[in-house]
Amino acid sequence: LHPLLPSDPSVIAGYRLLGRLGAGGMGVVYLGRTANGELAAVKVTHADRADQPDFRARFRREVEAARRVSSPWAVPVTGADPDAPEPWMATAFVAGPSLGEAVAAHGALPGRSVRLLGRAVARALAAVHAAGLVHRDVKPGNVLLAVDGPRLIDFGIARATGETALTATDMVVGTPGFLAPEQAEARTDAVGPAADVFALGCLLAYAATGRPPFGTGTPDALLYRTVHDAPDLTGVPEELLDLVRACLAKDPAARPTAAEIGMRLVEDAPGAAAEWLPAPVVRTIAERSARMLALPEIDATAPGTGTAEPPKRSRRGFLLLASGAAVLAAGGGALAVRSALGDDDKKGDGKAAPPRTTWKIGVLADLSGPAGEIGRAQERGARLAVERFNAREDKPFALELKVSDDRGDRNAALEAARRLTTDPGVVAVLGPTSDDTGQSALPAFEESGLPLLTTSAGFNLFTRRDEQSPRNATVLRAMPSHLMGGAYLAFAVTLLPAVRKPGVLQERTDDQYSWLLVRGIQFGFGQAKIAPHYRVVPAHARDYRRILGEMIDAGMDAYVHCGVRETAVLAARALAGLGFTGPRFVGQHAFGPAFLKEAGPAAENWFFGVPVLDPLAREKDTKLKAADRARTAGFVAAHRKRYGAPPAYYTGESYDVVNMVLDRLARNAKAGRPPARKGLWAQLRAEKYTGVMGGYSFDEYGDLSGVGTFVYGVRNGAYTSIGAAPAVPANLAKA
Repeated sequence: LHPLLPSDPSVIAGYRLLGRLGAGGMGVVYLGRTANGELAAVKVTHADRADQPDFRARFRREVEAARRVSSPWAVPVTGADPDAPEPWMATAFVAGPSLGEAVAAHGALPGRSVRLLGRAVARALAAVHAAGLVHRDVKPGNVLLAVDGPRLIDFGIARATGETALTATDMVVGTPGFLAPEQAEARTDAVGPAADVFALGCLLAYAATGRPPFGTGTPDALLYRTVHDAPDLTGVPEELLDLVRACLAKDPAARPTAAEIGMRLVEDAPGAAAEWLPAPVVRTIAERSARMLALPEIDATAPGTGTAEPPKRSRRGFLLLASGAAVLAAGGGALAVRSALGDDDKKGDGKAAPPRTTWKIGVLADLSGPAGEIGRAQERGARLAVERFNAREDKPFALELKVSDDRGDRNAALEAARRLTTDPGVVAVLGPTSDDTGQSALPAFEESGLPLLTTSAGFNLFTRRDEQSPRNATVLRAMPSHLMGGAYLAFAVTLLPAVRKPGVLQERTDDQYSWLLVRGIQFGFGQAKIAPHYRVVPAHARDYRRILGEMIDAGMDAYVHCGVRETAVLAARALAGLGFTGPRFVGQHAFGPAFLKEAGPAAENWFFGVPVLDPLAREKDTKLKAADRARTAGFVAAHRKRYGAPPAYYTGESYDVVNMVLDRLARNAKAGRPPARKGLWAQLRAEKYTGVMGGYSFDEYGDLSGVGTFVYGVRNGAYTSIGAAPAVPANLAKA
């Protein structure tokens, strides 16, 4: 539960609002309480959405659908008004976590828990289907776990069987990874109750194994696998395996009905106790219930306090937004907001605070987790830049560095981000280190308007947006996306004229990264008119000698590994053992000292396409202008003096982007404008900045302009810088 914002109402139709449960592009879900103490989840749509006739019709349909379903395993509607200026709907509040939250925090459920979960959700779906509806979005986030059993929620995209009027043709509706093949292919006329049964099969596999049966990654990858691949059911208990397989039949007619599933799962109902769930999940429910019981009565917001500007909304509906962008302080019985901008600072007594003299640059990084080596390098670069700024005699203001360690844990990343976004002195942040933590943390930055500059997170949706989402105005990416990195890596392969049939292996440990890399590689080789031999293997595959032997037998003359360091090491050892002499290529997520150490002699003759330069090689590069070499040499010397060692990879780029921010702020101060978040992203996006590692400019989306991918080869157990990847395939460049 997160605090209400000053722009939030205090009461809706008799429900006293106690806080925010979540928010997104469509609206806000509040925790409400009735006069007799009953709690409810109150969903309120944004006014601008309510002005759209199609959206209001959809909301009305959601209310009607939810009211038609009568089941103890579906959350009931307790009130609604789809015709209000801001349509709202209230449902009974369930204090427990969603299935997705529980599995992410505590792992897969035991067999009996999965059976009881399946029985209850199947019976809820049977009630949905008996009401003439199809839910269409049965997923872990839409199943809440309570002490007396699970509850199915969210009828936002449910529709009557055979109804198509409110669904555009060729539009995929639902959550990829938990969709039936007929939904994945947007065969609207074929979507019926059997689609919910397929999703239930995915749900049961996820609950039993802790992973979706068709993997993770980009939506198009998940949709393709759903239609064409067999599900990965490794780890599903034997007694459930046949049922789950039947649910996941590609042919809707071959699946059992929800009612049949409820009868086949003959476990007793959970009853009033919580023994159907493992102890860690029960503790989570108990803790949340205790927090709800401890909520105090809150006086209604005093009239006449004014209306604050509403918070910015997330660009992506699948990211849960939290309301930590503003710091709330109680004063005089009313809620007051402390702006993130310095000229709006107020003291608790309502008087203007003294002018701010210290401002902060934030660092959101993995300092103690799996990517700690990169995160620490980024923090050192940022710290060196801030210290350089503070050493200036003409500095217009003092600066501090505020560091927040997300530990590489996506579950901790949002809170780590809030430590920065809710501090009004922080004007820009370097980070995140990784894609996963970035996706979790991004909503806090989008709500607060705080610019986020990354040198290592290549997930494409940080900057790109779809037709239904506003343009990015939060992230500047000082590196290529993984998609573009894959294309440039393929272009680098084409520099070797002997390569005719490269083998490309996608391993699915980091499915999102590897899929984006493969898509970029497909584009790059397509431009070069090269037809690779592709192979996809699951994350748990370890028999790389057999896998790569088959690829060699298929005629591959070069190898491209789309995966993480651990599996790249397995591939290196296997190729060395097989006597493969062709060149071997891999991307960003395998790069670093650990690969050299773990692969040993098998690392020789591997090539890497990565988004960072070697500062030591750059200061000696005679092809650069003397002034550029001198700039880099000065940075290297300053780093040695400060830290007693040469800078690591990612340090120089982090130093540069922080200096770009500081130079912009200094120019603003010279023009009489104090540091502020507002408008800073747009100013930085328009920059053409030259730093110690080269030049930085950005396109309209906030992505780095130009190539930005550099090639390294392993020689004698060390990385050797070869140069920038080509902007086009070698054969086209010659033409």
